[in-house]
Amino acid sequence: MKFRKSDNKSKEALTPSFESLFYEHWAPIYHLFLRMVVDPAEAEDLALETFFRLYQHHPAPEDEFNTRGWLQKVATNLALQSIRSFNRREHYEITAGKNALEQAPENQPFEILAEKEDQRFARLVLAQMNPRQSQLLVLRHSGMAYKDIASALSLSPTSIGPLLLRAERDFEKRYRALTEEK
Repeated sequence: MKFRKSDNKSKEALTPSFESLFYEHWAPIYHLFLRMVVDPAEAEDLALETFFRLYQHHPAPEDEFNTRGWLQKVATNLALQSIRSFNRREHYEITAGKNALEQAPENQPFEILAEKEDQRFARLVLAQMNPRQSQLLVLRHSGMAYKDIASALSLSPTSIGPLLLRAERDFEKRYRALTEEK
């Protein structure tokens, strides 16, 4: 720690160096952190941060500076910040974890089975239908515009709407019949 220079040599002799302050106060500050945050690594990091702040503070030797009180106040504030930060982080992680679990399809076997069964029925129905109707439905449900479907199937763009409507009705009728059988 750099202390301000004093004209009086006797005061400098009485002024403790940063190293001596560190050795004198390290154990109580570290144990204070250990009691508050429990984790030894976190306690050590916070204690080092406290002493770094003391080093930056540069108390002048002529000032009446209560080093122990200052260190305890800084340590308490840092420990409380660490605890609050940990609690916020834990809350966010738990919330994120719950949402991920709730949205994870592997945790919903019934929904997965139902979706796979729907897909299987849809494939069976498409296989039974007229190939042009199947192609129309697949292209439309893959996001293609009428103009692009007409171009892909060599049809008139104005005929796509009515053809799709007939294909959808046929698909629905066949799908209902297939699902009612099972």
